Amino acid sequence: MARPRQALLTKERIVEAAAALIDAEGLDACSMRRLATELGVQGPSLYNHFATKAEIVDAVAEVVVAQVDISVFHGNDWREALRLWAKSYHAVLAAHPNIVPVLATGPGRRPAGLAMAEAVYGALIDAGWSRARATHIGALMRYLITGSALGSFALGFDADPELYDHYPHLHRAHELAAHRDAVDEGAFQLGLDLLITSLSDRYDLGVRR
Repeated sequence: MARPRQALLTKERIVEAAAALIDAEGLDACSMRRLATELGVQGPSLYNHFATKAEIVDAVAEVVVAQVDISVFHGNDWREALRLWAKSYHAVLAAHPNIVPVLATGPGRRPAGLAMAEAVYGALIDAGWSRARATHIGALMRYLITGSALGSFALGFDADPELYDHYPHLHRAHELAAHRDAVDEGAFQLGLDLLITSLSDRYDLGVRR
């Protein structure tokens, strides 16, 4: 039997192509027409697997979230588990920054996202936090992690040094971009340390509601 000229179109191939396109060029570049071109197929064939572009983007988000290590919630103190999970999540988002706006809206119906929410929430409940406070902590952690990945503080300043002549405390702001990793990663690590230390202090004082 003759071999087909091209590999069969599957959901996995579509998601892989969409993920690569989003990583390289952003969410707007991921159109059904562009995906069909990248895959070497006719546009209508994509609809045999996904009804809309939104479904494909959601599938990409699922694949990205599945890379986050939630095994850290087994066998670790809640503080250390939160720290390890946050670092893993942050690293995954740093590798796929263009999908962050989708993830920032919440897990929706994505299994990997729901599994992660279950792991975080469950670990906090098991540690003795009230359900309401565990919800707050989970939300706060998500704000820190996704918020830190939505944009770069270091890249938010113009490169023109003369712009800051009237701002004596910002006279070196134009240099921040050259130190992006140190600034942005340092800010995330500081925020994470302060957050967990504060929660730990409240926990040890018995303030868990």
